[in-house]
Amino acid sequence: MSGPARRTVPAATEPGGPLTWRQMLGWLVEDGRVRPDEAVQLAQRLGAGDSAQHPLVRLAGASLVDARDGRALDLEALTRWLAQRAGLAYLRIDPLKVDVARVTEVMSAGYAERRRVLPVQVGATEVVVATAEPFVTDWVDEIARHTRRTVRRVVSSPLELARYTTEFYQLARSVRAAQKTGEVSASVNFEQLVELGKHRQLDANDQGVVQVVDWLWTYAFEQRASDIHLEPRREQCLIRLRIDGVLHTAYQLPQTVMAAVTARIKLLARMDVIERRRPQDGRIKTRSPRGDEIEMRLSTLPTAFGEKLVMRIFDPETAVQPVEALGFGAADAARWQRLVAQPHGIVLVTGPTGSGKTTTLYATLRALATDEVNVCTIEDPIEMIEPAFNQTQVQAAVELDFASGLRTLMRQDPDIIMVGEIRDLATAEMAVQAALTGHLVFSTLHTNDAASAVTRLLDLGVPAYLIGATLSGVLAQRLVRRLCPDCRAPDAALAPELLQAALGRLPVLEPGEPLRPMRPVGCPACRQTGYRGRLGLFELLEVDAAVRSAIGAEPDLARLRRAGLAGGLQPLRRAGLRLVAQGQTTLDEVLRSTPAWEEGGGSLQ
Repeated sequence: MSGPARRTVPAATEPGGPLTWRQMLGWLVEDGRVRPDEAVQLAQRLGAGDSAQHPLVRLAGASLVDARDGRALDLEALTRWLAQRAGLAYLRIDPLKVDVARVTEVMSAGYAERRRVLPVQVGATEVVVATAEPFVTDWVDEIARHTRRTVRRVVSSPLELARYTTEFYQLARSVRAAQKTGEVSASVNFEQLVELGKHRQLDANDQGVVQVVDWLWTYAFEQRASDIHLEPRREQCLIRLRIDGVLHTAYQLPQTVMAAVTARIKLLARMDVIERRRPQDGRIKTRSPRGDEIEMRLSTLPTAFGEKLVMRIFDPETAVQPVEALGFGAADAARWQRLVAQPHGIVLVTGPTGSGKTTTLYATLRALATDEVNVCTIEDPIEMIEPAFNQTQVQAAVELDFASGLRTLMRQDPDIIMVGEIRDLATAEMAVQAALTGHLVFSTLHTNDAASAVTRLLDLGVPAYLIGATLSGVLAQRLVRRLCPDCRAPDAALAPELLQAALGRLPVLEPGEPLRPMRPVGCPACRQTGYRGRLGLFELLEVDAAVRSAIGAEPDLARLRRAGLAGGLQPLRRAGLRLVAQGQTTLDEVLRSTPAWEEGGGSLQ
């Protein structure tokens, strides 16, 4: 490169004051991150003009590549590098870990915006403040004197700072505005619950309350939450989100605001806002920030300190899936397709609440609901509205339960019937009758594994010979967290012997199948948890001649399980451990989510 061109490389200057892109480009060259010739070309492209953009954002938009390893120097990589150069920690702001009510008391919104800083944590002796200008420190002493705490600075992305400064302070303002709307007793207890309907309610349509509810839903959708919990407590009420099967506290609200937020949501769901003494169910249809239509199922419950509200979110991307996307292995997928293609019989899906039973049933029914068949359901409540089905809601007030609804459906010329759950002998007998008269019946049970569904039907009072004659198969399932594909790392400590010991005599891997176990690490994409999304585990029991023989001869679980194994059943734990071997989840996740496989008198731990 010629002499004049070499002189145009931005010089590395001493840190101090606000950052400039020229200064940072010189540091990147000095640190070997950018080649001098690339720096010259970039300087010529950016020109001499100033920009309102933060220098980090401006450089990130130039599509630079790290000269050392070829990785992209995007905004996050540049922010991490800047933090390291400044000798400070880098922080990816996670709203779930920020107590918004406390941090917004550290400084005003105007001060935060003017200084381009944001408090993210307030402790007894220390306040942590995020900044994108690590060499501007004239505000530190002011905050230290104001809070009477030590100030610890961390470096965050300028875009995150701008976004969360706006969101946190707007939310805090909305909460304060909602709190001023009215007051109710802060000492609500169980004895007072029956009188709540007689007291003046906060205005559910107050603008502050509306903004809090809008923020809550938007935030839950962005965080991929499956459930939103509004939980009244003695002092501060909690908002918690279930993400990948684990609950996280998102925010705390005063009781006055929580009551108004709950009333607002009940109003939108066409529930009885005044009635707070008995449980209620409702549903809301709204749109995500992406514009997708999302349904939420609501349930309220009177508790010691007020009305608890849970909203289950049915995101179309996760709830409305084809059968192929459920996560069946190749062998189980073929067996399931063969099972549901039968013209009549009972097919059961079992597992605890939140194990994905509804998703499996809807995906299967959606595939079967062609123009040539009549698919009817009786549900409590209707989980998702599906245009291809004829869906009926259980109505206890008019004595429309599962058994009576199923009896009526049989007179509706159905081909396929789905019963939300078999809870009693009357429903079980009607399901058996429907199967005997040529209908394909789907339903759910709450059992630990597939074989236990047979003993559960026997416990309800269904004769063994009718079970053997009508039951076609049972699918037990669980959900486990999926390792984040962006940060998972090989787990050298997990040997095949440990996997084998976790399952006992049942083999984990086929001969020659490679073992690639991984461990969680944590990155911004997974919010430092090491997991992102969930995977299904399936245990499919086909009722063949051997299983029918076991059902008809004083059935016990050990005999049923042995017959199932002979017919190709893969236990839930083995299904999970195969995913561990493939590097998709962890041993701890599988052991936590699946029952130990018991056969005879022993337990295969």
